[in-house]
Amino acid sequence: QVQLVESGGGLVQAGGSLRLSCAASGSIGTINVMAWYRQAPGKQREWVADITRAGTTNYANSVRGRFTISRDNAKNTVYLQMNSLKPEDTAVYYCRVAAFWGQGTQVTVSS
Repeated sequence: QVQLVESGGGLVQAGGSLRLSCAASGSIGTINVMAWYRQAPGKQREWVADITRAGTTNYANSVRGRFTISRDNAKNTVYLQMNSLKPEDTAVYYCRVAAFWGQGTQVTVSS
């Protein structure tokens, strides 16, 4: 079993920044890919970004150039630095490792 705990969400004005964290614990083994997803009200959950253990990153077109994913392998933690936030970024953000999901953290961007 793997536990994922997200933190760092909150309310921010458009153009602002937030940094999300997700710490993994439990029967982790060696984690390869860590990812962030988000789900806006009334919409399906969507992939935002992911990063391999070696540091290779991938981003959704909607966030590329504004969000940066990073990780600390020693701490089994993945981060999502979100800059130039827009109201359409408002969603619950989830961390995912393999088949495991965190509980989510709310990000609200006001216009």
